[in-house]
This record gives sequence, C-alpha cells and structure tokens, in this order.
Amino acid sequence: MEKGYILDLMRSNKTVFTFKDVVLLWGESDVNFVKKKINRYVKAGKLNAIRRGIYSKNKNYDKYELATKIYTPSYISMETVLGAAGITFQLYGQIFVVSYTTKEIECDGQKYSYRKIKDTILTNQAGIESKENYSIASTERAFLDVVYLNKDYHFDNLSDLNWDKVYEILPIYGGNKRMVKMVKMYKTHVS
Repeated sequence: MEKGYILDLMRSNKTVFTFKDVVLLWGESDVNFVKKKINRYVKAGKLNAIRRGIYSKNKNYDKYELATKIYTPSYISMETVLGAAGITFQLYGQIFVVSYTTKEIECDGQKYSYRKIKDTILTNQAGIESKENYSIASTERAFLDVVYLNKDYHFDNLSDLNWDKVYEILPIYGGNKRMVKMVKMYKTHVS
C-alpha cells in the first residue's frame, strides 16, 4: 500500500515547495525516490513544476511565497511594499525582494527583482513580518531598504510612515551616516 505522498502536499498550507521542503514533508531519506515521485506527479499533472527544484500544488500559487523560495533568506520589500502602502504611486509589474544576491528573474510570466543587502541587515528581523509562508517588510523597513540601496530616491507620499518605527529600525543599517542624513532630510519634507 502506497503512502499518500500527494495528499501530504495537498494538505500542506504551503502553495510552493522546494525539493528540500518535499523531502522534509515526506520524511524520506532516499533522494532518488523523491525525485522519481515528484517527476511522476508532474507528468500526471498532479504537481506543477515552476522552476528547477521548485513546485506548486497548481497554477494558483502565492507569488510572494515563490519569490522568497527562489533565494533564501529573503523577504518582500521595497517598491512592492511601498506601492501597496501608497508611499510610491508608480505601479511596477515585478515583485521586489531583498536577498543575498542581486538578480532579475522571470518565472512563470512574473518578474522578480532581487536586491543584495548585507547579511547582518538581511537576517535582522526588525520590521519584518512573518506571514504564513513568506516574510514581508513593514512599510518603515521597506522605506529604509530603499534609502539604503539607492543614492537618491523620490517618494510620493511619506505622510503615512510611522517615524518612531523608522528611527527604531534605523540602527540595524550599521550607523550608515549617509542614510541617517537622508532619513532626516525625508522627514523634514513631511513635517
């Protein structure tokens, strides 16, 4: 009698799985067995292959979840968060992610823009919210990420930022003098 491998995936709250996720979920130590099983499920249409080593239950997977699975550790940030919060008005088609590498990727018709940030900043959880299957920056953290990664940036509406939270998170950027100066300058334009 075969174990319910596909059922284990379908019952999971995840919509996107890496190969490693599947190995852990199934509790299998035989990697070749897992590869064969996954390939069989993909061919049968029971599992969707998104990119090498990354799969989804179906085509209706969470794109933010995929974004943070392609490169780990990572979190959704910058223009994706700022646009949703009304801090920037320009709409971008791609999803912006902070990670340990800078890359532009197109996957399943969606563009993902990864920006490299120092490991000490990347792994600091200040201003990062853990959703069920991915991490996303608060508006204040996304604002600081943009200031850190760009010399000069135009924000459309900074009035919704919680400046106390901005100054609370700011120290994780290592006392960057240019950044501290820029944050003060942006704040004076709001007041």
